[in-house]
Amino acid sequence: MLRRALGQGGPEVSALGIGAMSFAGFYGAVSEDESHAVLDAALDAGVDHIDTSNVYGMGKSEEIIGSFLKRYAGKGGTPFRIATKAGITRDPDTGARIFDNTAAHLEAELDKSLQRLGLERVDLFYVHRRDPRIEIEEVTESLAALIRKGKIASFGYSEIAPTSLRRAAAVHPVAAVQSEYSLQTRLPEMGLLQACEELGTALVAFSPVGRALLSDTPPTPERVAAAAFLKVNPRFIGGNLERNIAASQGLRDLAAEAGYATATLAIAWVLSQGRTVHAIPGTRSPGHLHELVRGASMMLGDDLKAEIERRLPLGWAHGSRYSAEQWIGPESYG
Repeated sequence: MLRRALGQGGPEVSALGIGAMSFAGFYGAVSEDESHAVLDAALDAGVDHIDTSNVYGMGKSEEIIGSFLKRYAGKGGTPFRIATKAGITRDPDTGARIFDNTAAHLEAELDKSLQRLGLERVDLFYVHRRDPRIEIEEVTESLAALIRKGKIASFGYSEIAPTSLRRAAAVHPVAAVQSEYSLQTRLPEMGLLQACEELGTALVAFSPVGRALLSDTPPTPERVAAAAFLKVNPRFIGGNLERNIAASQGLRDLAAEAGYATATLAIAWVLSQGRTVHAIPGTRSPGHLHELVRGASMMLGDDLKAEIERRLPLGWAHGSRYSAEQWIGPESYG
């Protein structure tokens, strides 16, 4: 298993982690036992980086991870490096989704996360979305204060622009930036990947298998309809699902010819993009996890990498990666 530092001077973790949004049912129903089976399989495979958030199922994902960690109470601590997030909330009057990066809100939400997880400290705490009312320098100072209080070991930001990363890093080292990055979403190559390499910040790629489009079992219309996130996402509706499955077939053919699962090649490609890159795919299946782990254990040769990029060139995907509502929050820089 490939291992990489989680930020400059940070701990080494498996370059492949588990994105635990799937534990909250975003991509289909899943039980606590099924989620625990994935975590057991992760440990067996050497995966020790788990990424969650306070808003994944309104705490459900954290609770499932916390119930799993109870078996390690009094036995030398958790076997995982845990990352969680805060900053997305609801307007109490309208119910609309808003972003709150105030020091009071972030610490209060962190305290709730720690309680659900059964931990005194998390290894990595992200601001899930930037609050435009507060300068990032001030937010960074608030996060640094949480390190001093011993509640977090390091911090990061999700879906920010490279300019914001540089501003934050001028105040305090930023351990990680989380961004969607895969063969179908390559925006980080427009400055974010380069800034992370320069600053020693980990680039943690979520949805590295393109929400299953880059797998041997891409979503069916029935699976899309049952998934709250996918059923409003432009790449999976309005005819784009069929277009994207057809457009990505070349990768599935190549994987079959080379003797790999398609998801294995997708993961290997992401991790080949730089020494600071990590990947946190979500899965509800231990069997699928093994395909992902294999991608983090292989060296992608230059010829195979070039053929992958020939078959899936820049801009091949149909539809925006987010709906208009989903685009509220991520910083635009391209």
